[in-house]
Amino acid sequence: MTVARKLLLTSAGFETEAIKKAFLRFVGKNPIDVKAIFIPTAAVFPDAIAMLPKCMNDLLNLGIPPENITVFDLHRTMSSDELSAFDAVYFTGGDPHYLLERINDTNFRCPLSDYVDNGGVYVGVSAGSIVASGNLPNNLGYIKASLQVHCEKGTMRGVFDNDTTTQIDLTDSQAVMIHGTEYTII
Repeated sequence: MTVARKLLLTSAGFETEAIKKAFLRFVGKNPIDVKAIFIPTAAVFPDAIAMLPKCMNDLLNLGIPPENITVFDLHRTMSSDELSAFDAVYFTGGDPHYLLERINDTNFRCPLSDYVDNGGVYVGVSAGSIVASGNLPNNLGYIKASLQVHCEKGTMRGVFDNDTTTQIDLTDSQAVMIHGTEYTII
């Protein structure tokens, strides 16, 4: 089975036109028709909480109507059917350990994996990106490489091999775009 994964792992969200365009290509819809789920669970520190409006504005500034954005704080289980109603899942930054704990404690891992494996768009910002990478034990495992965010110098642009790349460093203006089994730094 070919995995139709579409992930956009960012350090700071939709900071560049290239990242915005990658997101819109992935969802493949007019922004007014996009339905997104916004997950602020990782934002447990004051600095991360202060960034929540910026993260929400990433979606709103693309033209996604506020009524098409559902805030979900991983306080309950969500079924695969319920999650499949959304075109994109947007995880904010904050504490990646806490975020991964909530994903596992609410059994969100299985519906999320089904969603991603069936072409649902996963957007990670900082902690939301780290839980998808090889950094933490029991991570989501969407990429094997360790991912460092908010770096002064980032990994150069290019296509990487998920089986051999061991670490990716992202500046706030970079993202890892994963489409199927290939991933590219943009």
